[in-house]
Amino acid sequence: MPAALTVRPVTEDEHLAHLRSRPSASFLQTPAWGRVKSEWRRESLGWFRASPDGAEEMVGTALVLYRQLPRVKRFLAYLPEGPVLDWDDAADDLAAWLDPLTAHVKKQGAFGVRIGPPVVTRRWSAQQVKDGVADAGTARLADLAPSVREPLGAAVVSGLRRLGWRHQGAEGGFAAGQPQYVFQVPLVHPDGTARTEDEVLKGMNQLWRRNIKKAAKEGVEVTTADVGDPAGLADELAAFHALYVHTAERDHFTPRPLSYFRTMAEALGAEDRDRFRVFAARQEGDLVASTVAIRVGTHAWYSYGASSTEKREVRGSNAVQWAMVRDALAAGAHVYDLRGITDTLDPEDSHVGLIQFKVGTGGEAVETVGEWDLPLNRVLYRAFDLYMSRR
Repeated sequence: MPAALTVRPVTEDEHLAHLRSRPSASFLQTPAWGRVKSEWRRESLGWFRASPDGAEEMVGTALVLYRQLPRVKRFLAYLPEGPVLDWDDAADDLAAWLDPLTAHVKKQGAFGVRIGPPVVTRRWSAQQVKDGVADAGTARLADLAPSVREPLGAAVVSGLRRLGWRHQGAEGGFAAGQPQYVFQVPLVHPDGTARTEDEVLKGMNQLWRRNIKKAAKEGVEVTTADVGDPAGLADELAAFHALYVHTAERDHFTPRPLSYFRTMAEALGAEDRDRFRVFAARQEGDLVASTVAIRVGTHAWYSYGASSTEKREVRGSNAVQWAMVRDALAAGAHVYDLRGITDTLDPEDSHVGLIQFKVGTGGEAVETVGEWDLPLNRVLYRAFDLYMSRR
């Protein structure tokens, strides 16, 4: 019988050391992200297993964010895109891994716990998504047979259901919920060897390749800034934010304040210089597109983006994305992640334009197991659910 697992708090240095021992983990599970979300109480946890000689080995970690129920000193314990475990191992006996977690957070005052296992269930190719949008009889990704079904994802979903965890729909619930569907560009071949820039470029659709060439012809230049140049990063963040506010007004969403991005840059950059980077595309001195990129090990994310309404014809958005892909390739990343998409394929839906933009990169739509809740105090959990539904 395997040795019992225990869960207890660890230092941020111990937490970070475990993450660095792995190929990658979500940036939402780094100690730095807890500092970004400073309005929540944060805790780093470690899973420990005793070896036959009595020594302990840390075999998993988690960043837990505690969100307080209004007027009551009780919390929802939230593990965004976590915990960071060997899910191939954990899927065989989820209770052995999750029971110590729930016992610990309950002692910390949690009335419920929410996890987001970073485990893939299904994948669809770019061509499948494109064909689905064109097919009037296809409304959602789930209407399409996936190109790949991942047995591990199915096992985790089945195990969580057996243990009484509740799946949280992508549209509702916790305001900080993470997307269940994302769009990713693989940067390695199935055998693990790196793809070349030419191979990635050839995988993009004709419009993307044409727009990248057009941007170069129009003289669009992309520069980067990171914490290695604090003054330069501060200037580029301010420029990015001004363009981001302009984008928010045009596209009708509420922008985050500049202070949020400054905190992201400081916290993530302090953990690793390559963790946070701003990309800026300019044409004749005018900022036409700007993005925030994050990388943890072999996983690179496009986190935030902004583009100018003027000079759209110079294709700055395509130029800056291609620069980010090339940077990820140069860093040895295995995945370029364009983050969330909805599962709708209805051409009348306003979200389809974003999906079509991402599909042009030639990557794949990816479904994860999503977020799951376990109520620990059913009365308080129902009160919290009602509070969130009314916000």
